[in-house]
Amino acid sequence: MSKRSASRKSNRKSVARQGSTDSLRDQNGHASATDAMNGLVEHRRKHASIDSPTSANQATHLMSRSSFSLDEPVPALSQDGGSSKGFFEMSKKDQKNFLLLVLLYFLQGIPMGLATGSVPFLLKTHVSYSAIGVFSLAAYPYSLKLFWSPIVDAVWTPRLGRRKSWILPIQTISGFSMIWLGSNIQGMLDSAGEKGGSGMWSFTWWWFALVFLCATQDIAVDGWALTLLSEENLSYASTAQTVGLTAGQFLSYTVFLAFNSKDFANKWFRPASAPQDYGLMTLDGYLKFWGWSYLLVTFGLAVMKREERTKNTDGIMEVYKIMWGILKLKNIQSFIIIHLIAKIGFQANDAVTSLKLIDKGFSQEDLALTILIDFPFEVGLGYYIGKWCQTYPPMHIWCWAFVGRLAAAGFAQFVVSIFPAGGTTLWYLLMVICEHVMSTFMNTVMFVAVSAFHAKISDPVIGGTYMTLLATVSNLGGTFPRFFVLKFVDIFTVATCQPSSTTPNPKDLKGDLITKAFSCALEADKHRCRDGGGKCNVTTDGYYVMNIICILIGIVTFWGYIKPAVMRIQALPMRAWRISE
Repeated sequence: MSKRSASRKSNRKSVARQGSTDSLRDQNGHASATDAMNGLVEHRRKHASIDSPTSANQATHLMSRSSFSLDEPVPALSQDGGSSKGFFEMSKKDQKNFLLLVLLYFLQGIPMGLATGSVPFLLKTHVSYSAIGVFSLAAYPYSLKLFWSPIVDAVWTPRLGRRKSWILPIQTISGFSMIWLGSNIQGMLDSAGEKGGSGMWSFTWWWFALVFLCATQDIAVDGWALTLLSEENLSYASTAQTVGLTAGQFLSYTVFLAFNSKDFANKWFRPASAPQDYGLMTLDGYLKFWGWSYLLVTFGLAVMKREERTKNTDGIMEVYKIMWGILKLKNIQSFIIIHLIAKIGFQANDAVTSLKLIDKGFSQEDLALTILIDFPFEVGLGYYIGKWCQTYPPMHIWCWAFVGRLAAAGFAQFVVSIFPAGGTTLWYLLMVICEHVMSTFMNTVMFVAVSAFHAKISDPVIGGTYMTLLATVSNLGGTFPRFFVLKFVDIFTVATCQPSSTTPNPKDLKGDLITKAFSCALEADKHRCRDGGGKCNVTTDGYYVMNIICILIGIVTFWGYIKPAVMRIQALPMRAWRISE
């Protein structure tokens, strides 16, 4: 047994027997300030890395109280968890390293914003909801990166450095991948719905690979943040990630969608006498630009930044054994079940509402404006929600937000159902903005509350692994149902293409003339119907059916299992969350 391993076990036993963490405080350093912006929605901050310091320091500070006992219920975290300097009070070295972290996280946010935001909306004009459900699988690497993060943490070459051994090759491959995608993306979009759906699978795997590279890079950058910044400024590591990822995703989602819209460009940037049928930004040009930017930053990082020598930490198998020990805890198993089923009730709203608005005629620039207005609410409210979770039991807040999120899903369906026949009006745009802010607010409350509870129950000796495992399961609970929900939207949709009662002008047809009725529930059939002069009449919209089913599942599971289980888990003593030796 290694000295490190023996030390870990010794520390863990001392925590369990004494309820004191003096030795831990020597090991981990003073408790750092909690993240001021950790309330962003979960797709912006998926989870902490294996060696993230935040949860360990929070829990260490909590357990250092003289009144602390492992036999007591989980208490509230203190609000006086230490302080850190402002950015301009940091050393020049820390300032430069902080900006480097922001840049690296920003680059990760570029493809993530496309994969989780813009590309599904661009696909909607080409493919069905089921096909978009297939594409949602591309986001899975961020939900599963826990399984290979110990490898990234343990395997490296001293010639490049522990973190640059991964960051340099991954950014290089990512850059060339984005350049290749930029050269082929338009053809891939056009053929995504062809060949019986095989085109969508090929399209999805390319984006899956790109997101996999981003997730792996995220592991390495998270770890590098712990050595780039001085100990007193470690709390800025998560701030750098929040700022960088949010800015990158915001640029690739909101800004790109707006400038990709031809209507937005014609209205605000082109003379009325010279409209064009394309936007100011195209997906192929955007991908190529950022692909070359990746390569440029990678070259600069290789030449100008030298990584300090570090020693290897725990072996791969040791981390996996710790994960297995956590999974064997009965209350953790109950918590995992809660995480996996808790978000089913909101999936139709989260995955389909915005797409359905686009399908109804809501423009991309109006959608971009909605998200743009929602963004400051999201950031500002996240800060205050964090304060609430310091004052009130976090899982009580989580339960209230759960009910509010179900109500938001019902309100979203109402907003979609009253879409004006003549197109978007000012009052309707305001209603969509209110609906979006409400949904995002409830989402943020749930995310911040459960993250606060994770920080309270995690063992400070293995805090990073503990937190990462819980956050990974939480994120997986929001991704795995999406594929099935989108598929069932198409299954429940009943639509029939009716031939035109009058013979249309052949010049007006974009396809073969429709002479007999057929189902047009899928996007490809809908386009064939319209191009052939027919009219697609929807008698049953699968979105409404699936959203109601999801809400009912949410109500039944919440009152029947989730709420009682959450209240029981929250009342457990701290000892119930520790791995027995």
